[in-house]
Amino acid sequence: MVSLLEPVERPVALGGRVYQALRANIRNGKIASGQPLQEVQLAAQLGVSRTPVREALTRLASEGLVRSDGRSFVVPSLSLADIDDIYEVRILIEPEALRHVARLAGPATCAPIMLALEASMAAHKAGDNDAFTEANRRFRTTWLSLVPNSRLVHAAEMYADHVQHLRVLTLDKASVRAVVLRGLKRIAAAIGAGDEDAAAAAMREHLTEARNAFIAAVGLRESNAAASAPKNTKKKNNQV
Repeated sequence: MVSLLEPVERPVALGGRVYQALRANIRNGKIASGQPLQEVQLAAQLGVSRTPVREALTRLASEGLVRSDGRSFVVPSLSLADIDDIYEVRILIEPEALRHVARLAGPATCAPIMLALEASMAAHKAGDNDAFTEANRRFRTTWLSLVPNSRLVHAAEMYADHVQHLRVLTLDKASVRAVVLRGLKRIAAAIGAGDEDAAAAAMREHLTEARNAFIAAVGLRESNAAASAPKNTKKKNNQV
């Protein structure tokens, strides 16, 4: 009889690693909306076969982060209706997730949240967009890590990812950063006070303000209005 052996560590499946890599590059805006994502090119760039790339793209498509476009995939461009739908779901999910954090958080668990908030404030003051984006990511990752319901966390992450790649492109605007920072301060204060209702209300207000600032920054409302405006075309005299 062979003596007991230690279990062999299994590496993360290659398809999962490709999925995480593509998702991260969608989130940070390196993969832009409308950019074709083809299996052959992606496999060559990532140094893998086409199979894990296909698995990753299929998974991203099931989450709505990419869509099929003939023989390739693309990150979809978002309309005003898309933004409204996404933020409606986020406003249903994230305030309730934050309730858990306010209920369970103590001084020790609040410390990383406060550090991320301080980093966000310093980056905004310095006008450092990259540092602000990173601090904002840490703030969100930290409070989400304190939510005990993993399914709730997954839903919150997935729907935030639908707009994250475009929000990254707007954080270079000081006005947008100011709106985001104001929301983070309210959220951190509510968590620190252990006030569940205040935390949920702060998150709802934050998401509503962030949505409005995002729409204004990218000009979605104007472009949709222009697209829906009737064209003034003159008919020829002999046209019926």
